[in-house]
Amino acid sequence: MVALGAAIAALACIGAGISIGLATGKAVEAVARQPEASQKITTTLVMGCALAEATAIYGLVIGILIIFFLK
Repeated sequence: MVALGAAIAALACIGAGISIGLATGKAVEAVARQPEASQKITTTLVMGCALAEATAIYGLVIGILIIFFLK
């Protein structure tokens, strides 16, 4: 059961990877349509990716805590 709980917590990493990939693709499309707005788009993309990556790190930490402290 501990391994199952850790695996479910690790799903946050998968979700973050997918969301960062989708956000990057949309940002590239936006820059292709409006090159003059690339600075603003890049800033927004970096902030969004940082938030998604923080979610992945929280999921990883929770998974590690479940594995080592709930045995």
